[in-house]
Amino acid sequence: MSAATGNAAPLLDVQGLKKHFPIYKGVFSRVRGHVYAVDGVSFQIGRGETLGLVGESGCGKSTVGRTVLKLLEPTEGRIRLDGEDITELGAADMMPYRQRMQMIFQDPYASLNPRMPASSIVGEPMTIHGVSEGAEREERVEALFERVGLGRRHLDSYPHEFSGGQRQRIGIARALALNPDLIVGDEPVSALDVSIQAQIINLLMDLQDELKLSYLFVAHDLAVVEHISHRVAVMYLGRIVEITDKTSLFDSPLHPYTEALLSAVPMPKARARGRKRVILEGDVPSPINPPSGCHFHSRCPYAMARCRSDVPALREVQTGHWAACHLHDGEGATAGLPGAATA
Repeated sequence: MSAATGNAAPLLDVQGLKKHFPIYKGVFSRVRGHVYAVDGVSFQIGRGETLGLVGESGCGKSTVGRTVLKLLEPTEGRIRLDGEDITELGAADMMPYRQRMQMIFQDPYASLNPRMPASSIVGEPMTIHGVSEGAEREERVEALFERVGLGRRHLDSYPHEFSGGQRQRIGIARALALNPDLIVGDEPVSALDVSIQAQIINLLMDLQDELKLSYLFVAHDLAVVEHISHRVAVMYLGRIVEITDKTSLFDSPLHPYTEALLSAVPMPKARARGRKRVILEGDVPSPINPPSGCHFHSRCPYAMARCRSDVPALREVQTGHWAACHLHDGEGATAGLPGAATA
């Protein structure tokens, strides 16, 4: 699958998203600081498109996914689904939109109720939203089981009776129960064996082609992201530092952090020829007290004086290729937000 840039309105439009968690200390539980988990993230996802979101553990990837779905309330920013602003909506007003946005969780066991049979787990969203009841619901659940590669014989089995890959298929079936437009995958294959990962990824891609789904695919495995994504956004310490189509990102990264990430990925000698090994010094700074200016400057081999004080804007350095780095602040760069691609 390939993504082509178009003028169609994006399905999901996120602008300036922030999520800061307060830190309480003392007898009176006063706020003594914040964890800046997500610190001004902007992106768009077109219909039928997969945006991969990658970065080191703790960079805020999963928090972005949960905040987009309003499982966490945003501190600042705007979230628009199909042009409608859902940022300030309460729980009751969000119900119609929750049918259109679903999530596949990382742990295929912890995300399933161990006291419910698989058929009830998949059918529960239909009951909550009043989509179908009785025989109609049973028929739809059976169809979903067949669609994700589970036979009807598994309908009455409990989560502990399934393998990890089968549990994740149940999670996928549950996410599909309400016919959503957007699915957020929070590292949905990271807990699975490599051979099972390939099966689940291929299933997600087949479902996307069939149902015209859009994915926000959160992962740290760049090989998986390269396989499933149309475009890729790279996060570092709460901010997106680069976003473009997957071919441009893997062949010609523009941000030093992306360059370092890719240099650590094992690849065939023919493809790796000419790529230098980048070893970052130091540890990832704390999101409680992130560096001023560019968050990456404390580990960047190309850091300049301005990197310590000026926050780099996410700029379109090349057509469709956005980077937040002062190395690319040339006259040809234009400031703004990254546009969406449509599949």
